[in-house]
Amino acid sequence: MVDLVGVSADPRLIAAFALLIFTATYIGVAIGRWPGLRLDRAGIALTGAALMLAVGALTPEQAYRAIDLDTITLLLGMMIIVAHLRLSGFFEQAGHWATTYAHTPKALLASLSIATGILSAFLVNDAVCLMMTPLAISLTRALRRNPLPYLLAVAMAANIGSVATITGNPQNMMIGTLSKIPYPDFTLALFPVALSGLLLTIALIALSFREEFFGPTAYLPAPPAPVRRVRHSGLMLKTIAVTAGVIGLFFAGMAVAKAAILGGALLLVTRAVKPRRVYREIDGSLLLMFAGLFVVVAGAEQMFLTPQRIAAVQNLDLGNIWVLTTATAALSNLVSNVPAVMMLRPFVPALPDPERAWLIIAMASTLAGNLTLVGSVANLIVAERARASGITISLAAYCRVGIPLTVLTLLLGVLWLG
Repeated sequence: MVDLVGVSADPRLIAAFALLIFTATYIGVAIGRWPGLRLDRAGIALTGAALMLAVGALTPEQAYRAIDLDTITLLLGMMIIVAHLRLSGFFEQAGHWATTYAHTPKALLASLSIATGILSAFLVNDAVCLMMTPLAISLTRALRRNPLPYLLAVAMAANIGSVATITGNPQNMMIGTLSKIPYPDFTLALFPVALSGLLLTIALIALSFREEFFGPTAYLPAPPAPVRRVRHSGLMLKTIAVTAGVIGLFFAGMAVAKAAILGGALLLVTRAVKPRRVYREIDGSLLLMFAGLFVVVAGAEQMFLTPQRIAAVQNLDLGNIWVLTTATAALSNLVSNVPAVMMLRPFVPALPDPERAWLIIAMASTLAGNLTLVGSVANLIVAERARASGITISLAAYCRVGIPLTVLTLLLGVLWLG
């Protein structure tokens, strides 16, 4: 091992630097920045990875091997598919279809929640929130309703719906590639949790905003929302067909990364949309953050995860579903769900039932995102888009629904998987 200038260094000094880099990286990723600097989460993760190489915690070859290319490929393929769905106008059309027959506030709440949850189950939940939030705002303003409960429904339903499948959110994609759990088995295990969570979301929001849903105007009929003309009908039909085909390949047993990138590549062969418009939709910073975090975690593992330390962590009884759920939920709110999964990864193979442990981590890391407004990227997307439209989602208003919803859905998840 070498130090910053290539001179042989004390392994204890390298370990100390690695611990400092690991801690600084995860704190930065958790709060979104380093004080006084303009680095975002991707920049922080890449800087942490570079410093791990600089202090000698990893060689370049070890760093390259640490990056899980299946996860990166799956993310990239799904981003291309979602980009085509957005550019074709699919999300607008789907939202209007879902709300055409919503003639009461309760029906509108249920339609938005279910539509968001279903879309988030098969597409990346963050992208679904980007599309559904403006729709919720425009509908509630046209109908002169309070937008707050409907925006909460979009955020919370996106998180809960995404727990159902490997392709619902980034942490599930990572868990799917690391655990090798077949797509149908993953869905069969967690779909009931997502479905019951969506129903619970609708009920809790309705009860928390009684005046909106049970007040004097709660039963007045609302005019159906007009359906906008599809921007690219041909592209939409092709994208829907390819997306359905990719989902079919997931359930047929094809490797999810392979199916996703094949679908994405097929959609790029088109005359309807210029490629650069698709490329602008790809969240390159998320891909870079994943790559950087893989290297940072590998450096920490190299320095600290001796057999003795792994055995010491096993004494915490992570094989117990209550302990693992609590630890995952707590970590997800401390450092965000993707880093939490990466931090737990080294300990899963030694657990009595690794496949069940991965399912518990997927369930808990996703559902924990509903605890607070900053618990998931999906929440932040909804809050920022609402703020840009002059609507404030306060922490108190969010937590009034988010805290009981998180506790109850985690309890349901534990009872189901237990």
